[in-house]
Amino acid sequence: MADEFVAHPLITITNVIWSFSRTTHQLQILLIHRADEPFAGYWALPETTLRVKESADAAAIRLIRDKIGIHVNRGSTEQLATFTDPARTPGERALALTYMTYLPTMPKLRPGYGATDARWFAFNAVAGDEQLQNGRLTFHMKPEAADLAFDHARILSVAIGRIRNKLDYQPTILQVLGPTFTLKEAREVYAPFLHTTAAAIDNSNFKKTHQRLFIEVGVAHDRSRSGRPPKLFKLA
Repeated sequence: MADEFVAHPLITITNVIWSFSRTTHQLQILLIHRADEPFAGYWALPETTLRVKESADAAAIRLIRDKIGIHVNRGSTEQLATFTDPARTPGERALALTYMTYLPTMPKLRPGYGATDARWFAFNAVAGDEQLQNGRLTFHMKPEAADLAFDHARILSVAIGRIRNKLDYQPTILQVLGPTFTLKEAREVYAPFLHTTAAAIDNSNFKKTHQRLFIEVGVAHDRSRSGRPPKLFKLA
């Protein structure tokens, strides 16, 4: 068979790593500043090359350890999709097996190999325009956007759509809040996917429509707050 009909692509593991800022009450996504070509000097999702004797799931876990220096279990990571467009990378063809990971804390970041910087970017929706923002840096999540390396804007768009479609029956994104959370925190997580604000989501209706998904487990103990303490919930 002629070589032009035989594909030997690289297989990369790309991870959309989510967390939540208790300070700004915003969802966060981790981006790294690439040191190497292709796309040296661009911001991108963390990725690594799949090793010969390694499963994709194991590589996704290793990527988190190598890039940000923390260990997570496989229950915090789920497969997203496989991206195979021949034009997604310049030069040698590379397929991307993509994952999403939910971190309940925002660890201090240190750039790993192949990166000169690593930062958390807040995910928000401004007038229907989904964005990632860190200070003056803003990236738009439209698939045709060329601000991020490779096809990572498209990968993020698919990730956001996947989470949005599961909010009412399997909201795994709430793992970023840790084992327990308040309804206000849950609304803060939901809000950007729904292109609204947490305040605009009625708390009573939210509790009623999601009661099969949340289990009440007690109340928050925060002595700095006056009034009745908010109730705590966990995922069912």
